[in-house]
Amino acid sequence: MCLGIPGQVVEILDGYHGQLALVDVSGEQRKVNIGLLQDDPVRPGEWVIIHMGLAVERTDAAGARAALAGLELMGRGELP
Repeated sequence: MCLGIPGQVVEILDGYHGQLALVDVSGEQRKVNIGLLQDDPVRPGEWVIIHMGLAVERTDAAGARAALAGLELMGRGELP
């Protein structure tokens, strides 16, 4: 199991062969490698799941909310 954090793509950064994006993660903007998702280019506004600085899958807003809720539960040490 990997621990993935949801984020929303703000912009694709110039250079880096289109493999680096600025992603909003709970109000913080981070540079994330989107190279693993290059089969269908990632666009601003899309949601991704991030693991160790890499976008490993796409999701939607509902999936991002569910992932964040799970992370919050883990942080409190509670079971759903």
